[in-house]
Formats: sequence, C-alpha cells, structure tokens
Amino acid sequence: MGGKLAKEIRQSRPFSSREEEAFLNLGRTFETLQARVAGLLKQYDLSPVQYNMLRILRGAGTEGVTCTQACERMLSPDPDITRLFDRMEARKLLRRERSREDRRVVMSWITPEGLTLVNAIDGPLRELFEAAMGHVGNRRLKELIETLEQLREGPR
Repeated sequence: MGGKLAKEIRQSRPFSSREEEAFLNLGRTFETLQARVAGLLKQYDLSPVQYNMLRILRGAGTEGVTCTQACERMLSPDPDITRLFDRMEARKLLRRERSREDRRVVMSWITPEGLTLVNAIDGPLRELFEAAMGHVGNRRLKELIETLEQLREGPR
C-alpha cells in the first residue's frame, strides 16, 4: 500500500521525512475529496463554503448566528464573510437583522429556501461520502478520525 504520492506528483527524490509525506498526503487527499464535493455542490449552484455556512445556519436554528460565531464554526474560515452573506442573502438562502439590543450586532438565520436546499443535499452528499470512503471500513475510519483529531490537538 503506501508510497503512491511520490508517483502521483512525479517527485523524483524521496520525501525528507515520513511527516512530510504524511502532510502532503493529507493535502492531496483533501483536495481530491473536496473536488468531488465541489462537483456535487455545483449541481445546486453552491460552493463548499456556502454549503458549510448553510449547515451552520441550519444548526443554529431559531437562535441564529452573528458573523463572528459563524466564522468560528466554519471548517475553513472565510476572510470575507460579509460578501459571502451578501451573496447568500441575494439568493434568499439566509436573512439578516440588526439586533435591537446592540445595533452593532447583525444576526443571521437560514431561510425556508436555504433549509430546503441544504436538506436536499444531505442524501446525495452522504452517498458521495460512502462511495469515497466507505471501502476503507469503519475500524480504519475510526482510527483515521482519532489520528486527525490528535494531529489537530498537537503534542501533549
């Protein structure tokens, strides 16, 4: 198994370390899987970032979220969250309202149109994930998840 990345990227010299090879494998794998997700989402005229935001807004429910809260929950924070919200509001996927208590705070909620869209994507995306990763098996996926979480935590 292993050692395929060097061939894929046509690297002529060995990696400088196992850590470098693992890191580059993570990046290559993420980009490959993300391209599949983006292809699916394109059918719904959504980017992965917009889909992530719809999921955040759906999860926030009737409480809604501020821009800051939304950014904190994103998988890959978007530096231009205001423009993202502007585009999504123009498509009627979310609505925004200034707080009555603090006029500096703008709350955002998913609209019925946004909820219908994100709910419609759930099944096809679940099928994509199963097709892309199911062949690895539950035990190895559990190990992968634990390893990735450990990498995010850093050394103890």
